[in-house]
Amino acid sequence: MTKSDARHYLEYETLGNGLEICIRAARPDDSERALAAFHELDPESVYLRFFGYKKELSAAEIRNFREADFTTRVILLGTIMRKNQEVVIASATYVLIDAAAAEVAFIVEEDYHKLGIARRMLQHLGRIASAAGIKTFSADVLPYNTAMLRVFERCGWPMTTQAADGCLHITLTLNT
Repeated sequence: MTKSDARHYLEYETLGNGLEICIRAARPDDSERALAAFHELDPESVYLRFFGYKKELSAAEIRNFREADFTTRVILLGTIMRKNQEVVIASATYVLIDAAAAEVAFIVEEDYHKLGIARRMLQHLGRIASAAGIKTFSADVLPYNTAMLRVFERCGWPMTTQAADGCLHITLTLNT
């Protein structure tokens, strides 16, 4: 998969409950949809994702979203159609740490928890990363974020966990 392919990534998945979700590359014109999705999140979900409470995304975070280059930063969105409008219900990101490693982060809107969306998005990120030569994913997770820890434990890739500074540092070795 080339950078251009990743930039145009688009797959459809049907969840166990029958809901069809589109998993696709974020585009600069998605920033308003992404902001609307952020504003729909419960404060606890924001805390688990950003390790703190916040009501708005920073200008730098919005700029990073709009400027995802699909080389050093890949952003996938999970969307559904609601009343003929595309609505963002999840996002998955990796940011390159070095030529062979990237840090990952996810968020799924609460009404769509426990449907396997984060696991599916992790698998899609893994395909893109493997094609780009990335060998490992890492993530920092709060110890009580059991849902995210389960996603990593069940993804099928070898995982190591190290506790430090009040969080768990997860490393996944991608199957290539």
